[in-house]
Amino acid sequence: MKMDAELLHSPVLGLAEEEEVDMTDWNLPLAFMKKRHTEKIEGYKALAQSWRMKDRMKTVSVALVLCLNVGVDPPDVVKTSPCARLECWIDPLSMSPQKALETIGANLQKQYENWQPRARYKQSLDPTVDEVKKLCTSLRRNAKEERVLFHYNGHGVPRPTVNGEIWVFNKNYTQYIPLSVYDLQTWMGSPSIFVYDCSNAGIIVKSFKQFALQREQELEVAAINPNHPLAQMPLPPSMKNCIQLAACDASELLPMNPDLPADLFTSCLTTPIKIALRWFCMQKSAKLVPGVTLDLIEKIPGRLNDRRTPLGELNWIFTAITDTIAWNVLPRDLFQKLFRQDLLVASLFRNFLLAERIMRSYNCTPISSPRLPPTYMHAMWQAWDLAVDICLSQLPTIIEEGTAFRHSPFFAEQLTAFQVWLSMGVENRNPPEQLPIVLQVLLSQVHRLRALDLLGRFLDLGPWAVSLALSVGIFPYVLKLLQSSARELRPLLVFIWAKILAVDSSCQADLVKDNGHKYFLSVLADPYMPAEHRTMAVFILAVIVNNYNTGQEACLQGNLIAICLEQLNDTHPLLRQWVAICLGRIWQNYDSARWCGVRDSAHEKLYSLLSDSIPEVRCAAVFALGTFVGNSAERTDHSTTIDHNVAMMLAQLINDGSPIVRKELVVALSHLVVQYESNFCTVALQFMEEEKNYAVPSPANSTETGNITPSRDSPAIPRLRSVNSYTNLRAATTARTLNKSLQNLNLNEEGGPAAFSPGNLSTSSSASSTLGSPDNDEYLLSFETIDKMRRVSSYSSLNSLIGVSFNSVYTQIWRVLLHLAADPFPDVSDLAMKVLNSIAYKATMNARTQRILDSGSLTQSAPASPTSKGTLIHQAGASHRSKCSSSPSSGSPPMPGASSSSLTNEVPKPPVRDGPPARPPYTPTLGGQAPHSQQFPRTRKMFDKGPDQTAEDGDETAVHRSFVSLSLQTGLCDWSAKYFAQPVMKIPEEHDMESQVRKDREWRFLRNARVRRQSHRITQRGVTRLDDQIFINRNPGVPSVVKFHPFNPCIAVADKDSICFWDWEKGERLDYFYNGNPRYTRITAMEYLNGHDCSLLLTATDDGALRIWKNFADQRNPEMVTAWQGLSDMLPTTRGLARRVSIYLDRSKQGGAGMVVDWEQETGLLMTSGDVRVIRIWDTEREMKVQDIPTGADSCVTSLSCDPQRSLVAAGLGDGSVRVYDRRMGPNECRVMTYREHGAWVVKAHLQKEPEGHIISVSVNGDVRFFDPRMSESVNTLQTVKGLTALDIHPQANLFACGSMNQFIAVHNSNGDVISNIKYYDGFMGQRIGAISCLAFHPFWPHLAVGSNDYYMSIYSAEKRLR
Repeated sequence: MKMDAELLHSPVLGLAEEEEVDMTDWNLPLAFMKKRHTEKIEGYKALAQSWRMKDRMKTVSVALVLCLNVGVDPPDVVKTSPCARLECWIDPLSMSPQKALETIGANLQKQYENWQPRARYKQSLDPTVDEVKKLCTSLRRNAKEERVLFHYNGHGVPRPTVNGEIWVFNKNYTQYIPLSVYDLQTWMGSPSIFVYDCSNAGIIVKSFKQFALQREQELEVAAINPNHPLAQMPLPPSMKNCIQLAACDASELLPMNPDLPADLFTSCLTTPIKIALRWFCMQKSAKLVPGVTLDLIEKIPGRLNDRRTPLGELNWIFTAITDTIAWNVLPRDLFQKLFRQDLLVASLFRNFLLAERIMRSYNCTPISSPRLPPTYMHAMWQAWDLAVDICLSQLPTIIEEGTAFRHSPFFAEQLTAFQVWLSMGVENRNPPEQLPIVLQVLLSQVHRLRALDLLGRFLDLGPWAVSLALSVGIFPYVLKLLQSSARELRPLLVFIWAKILAVDSSCQADLVKDNGHKYFLSVLADPYMPAEHRTMAVFILAVIVNNYNTGQEACLQGNLIAICLEQLNDTHPLLRQWVAICLGRIWQNYDSARWCGVRDSAHEKLYSLLSDSIPEVRCAAVFALGTFVGNSAERTDHSTTIDHNVAMMLAQLINDGSPIVRKELVVALSHLVVQYESNFCTVALQFMEEEKNYAVPSPANSTETGNITPSRDSPAIPRLRSVNSYTNLRAATTARTLNKSLQNLNLNEEGGPAAFSPGNLSTSSSASSTLGSPDNDEYLLSFETIDKMRRVSSYSSLNSLIGVSFNSVYTQIWRVLLHLAADPFPDVSDLAMKVLNSIAYKATMNARTQRILDSGSLTQSAPASPTSKGTLIHQAGASHRSKCSSSPSSGSPPMPGASSSSLTNEVPKPPVRDGPPARPPYTPTLGGQAPHSQQFPRTRKMFDKGPDQTAEDGDETAVHRSFVSLSLQTGLCDWSAKYFAQPVMKIPEEHDMESQVRKDREWRFLRNARVRRQSHRITQRGVTRLDDQIFINRNPGVPSVVKFHPFNPCIAVADKDSICFWDWEKGERLDYFYNGNPRYTRITAMEYLNGHDCSLLLTATDDGALRIWKNFADQRNPEMVTAWQGLSDMLPTTRGLARRVSIYLDRSKQGGAGMVVDWEQETGLLMTSGDVRVIRIWDTEREMKVQDIPTGADSCVTSLSCDPQRSLVAAGLGDGSVRVYDRRMGPNECRVMTYREHGAWVVKAHLQKEPEGHIISVSVNGDVRFFDPRMSESVNTLQTVKGLTALDIHPQANLFACGSMNQFIAVHNSNGDVISNIKYYDGFMGQRIGAISCLAFHPFWPHLAVGSNDYYMSIYSAEKRLR
């Protein structure tokens, strides 16, 4: 279904004539709208798989009990004359009674053997009670737990009694003797199946159930009373597993029509085709098939089990139809039990459906237990009649003239019906009736290809379809087909198996058992196979080797690693991704595979994927390298070197743009941490020591002092929305804002700090057993500590570490983990916090146990090779201790309890400030998942156990070793597998012309066109004044950045660490939420991404972090889509200066441009710069850095503006220069122009987007300069007011607005004339405006938003008559 691409995207639907079609929006790419951004990264919620028969059974023994007493009719049945006589198709009166009895018995056995040839058959002809008892008990003894069949023909004895007795004979055949069904139950046991072919057979079924109930009650009594006679007996099996088939109801007699056999019920059950054809001929409609007689039917050529012959084909169609009727009518569990558990039972029940149809036409109702819903009127019987009709109509010519047999069109027609269902249906509907027939068709080579194709399309509908197909019983068929060598089946089978394994991965064992994995290995290794099919093959192999040792061994022998490595650099990204995941899984905890990988230098080949353009592929490569180093086998020097090599390669991804990659990175590094635990403990102790001895000049202390304006943290400001909107960030940055650290538990709550000194720490047993154990979510290392450590490690030299060469790797990885613990994306930082805390916890535990020993008596050498058990940690810790005290660089010699004290009694206290306290940390309450620490009272003792932790000292280490390795998973592989479980062939919603998504988008694009058109009309007329105040409100925080949404009446206002959304038309607040940045940072820039469609908000903070939010301002909870470190090396000295202070200072003295960004929707590129020496360009499609342009200046970048058409970037700098870069050129020659005409800090440099567009730049001194990028000097200069603090330029209307220190705003046109001076809030109690902190124009409307230091936020616009 290829639609014309243009047509597909065309919005020309329902547009009025005069509205010219605006295609721009349809052609703009969307950023951060991939599945990895829009859905949770977790696997498929597995459906409970009920298709696999937990207890497959066989009927192993059959008792055939015939009470015919040939020649003597029982007294209670009056027979008609003529009467039905045939028993097993034999007339008993045609030979001597004894011979007739034996022949009938032998014939019945043959008829059953057609269905179950392997069972033991025992006949009991005209038996006595004892003979029946002996027969039943011996069969049950031999059958053990398997099923036994009891077939009873009572045509020669009286009808069953209401007391629940059937009749047999005495020895001399002079009397009928009753046999109680209760005794029969006892002898037969369970599981059993009973077939009763006699009049009033329904009575037996009823009695059977009553007796079964009676038994259960007796057993219950016996269970209570030990003296009960049954109490000592072994428990008899429950009768619930017994199945009964009876020829008629309790009050009915068997049909006596002479054209029918006497044992019509038995004939239906054991010779269904024969009786069905006879019955067909006896119907009136048979006259429409000329020349077909009962004699002719006997001569149908062929064998029942040869599907190419007429008889075989009829039998095959009959099986398919009865199976289909059962599947469509019966409840699923009953269908499984009766039609899939036991071959003989399934055959009998299929034939029972025929018996119901035929016998009901003679006013006889066959009964079954368990009961089936009525099936005799099902529409599929008409398909059967048609198939019989077509077959019989050919008979005369075949038999007389020997013409060839034409095969029935039945299967082809049913496949067509299935195809129609697939192509015409809606999402929610009943499953297709033909599914069981598709299964039967797989047996035929003629239709197999088509059937597989349709089956694949059905499975593609989703997991529910896969479950249905498995419950029909498709599994053994598709498993068997893997033995076929037909190339044309390969793509279909690979697709079908990928679908099955995506929903039920437990099939891995069946595949390996049947050597199915070889099939997929050959598909993967086949270079002529299209990439999509190889992708599915490698996905299937990745499931086969997932946590399944036998599968790993089988695939390793099948050369999987080499085959995968050859395809690592395939052009198809999904194939690269799955090849990497497959490699990661085959050597997960399987050392032979790892060494095989080492020999093929697999790890080195995987390195190339670490810089792949698709984040999921990078992620898969990190996963593979993580499991590569995460094997728990003993290490040699060689393998340690490899591990270090891999670790250092992984460390380069520390600033990857995609959080899924960084999450996978934490997990990969955690494998390494577990592997080399002792070495990491040593490093951890050292870092804690450093952190304690080194006072970091925390920006938080130095800069927050001396706030000039009144604090905006007063509780008067309502924050309700923020509380509940934030909960969905999972206590958003649990480790951060809530600071679930030791500091949270105020030490004085328990009555003074006495409880807490190194002395009593070492002796108190309660403390030693759960020192901040990571399990209870009370972190040992708080975010503050970690952040401080991170900054210490970058300032101070860490040469005080043990001087052993391998340590440098561990130190660097520890630094990487510290960095990741401060990641702007909460999931990443939480994982890293877990790893760090787990090691810190062990390090302090070990250091404490070791303090009790005399440190001098221990060896002073570092461990020769890392151990996986962490046993040498004592020595490592000790030698570290003794070396530390002697090394001059570590400051004062450590006290006996020093190493753990930095984590315990010297809890870093929040910095003391002169100003008012910071906003209290959010405590998510409403409906959010409160973090673990809030589930018990805050006044807990610091080291008391968590809610239900009762680990004792001894098993503590074991618990924690597993803690890191087991609990850390990202769900990436399971999430990737979801792709195969979901529909692949369906048109995506956004391309489906009728979908809601598509309609919403059309509406948005029409709205955008309207905004552009209407605003264009206004700006074309020229704006002569801009001082009509259309909005004013008090913002919850001092506005530092404002940004209009391009098309909605919505404006985002950021303060230091939160964002408020206002509807400027209605004047109401829509949302206010916390951005999640650490407290010493502030938001310095905002951008709307995808403003034309599904808007996202990007916030940049001056520590270089970028965060992207969705679902804001629309009654839903804001969610973080992604976050990453846009600039990793922001210069720490200039950071963190509060914006509201800076307005009164000369910008150039205090630095602090923070982070500046510019966004190009057309290319999906994001330019970032700030207090760094580069302009870094991020590609949001690939989520990676694509370019670093060196600024070539010694000052910070204060403003960025880019033009995608000309590939130019203009930057304003703190030293007053304006620099133009051409990003198509190399780093050394990309700076194409430098203007040094401003003498001071550039407030804004704007590059106009037209082909001939100029650069407009303005400095703090108020000089506005116009540059043509082709000229080396400015083409125009204007002078405005000095002391500018904020400026913006209207992209459409040729206006610019300046906000200055002397508290007014001037709006100028492009000639420099002042068109408006805004000094007062008109009509707002004549209040003066505070110093301007930020201002921004609307991209289209002539609106100007102004934020001032007194919290007020106002919007001015052109005169009303214009608007």
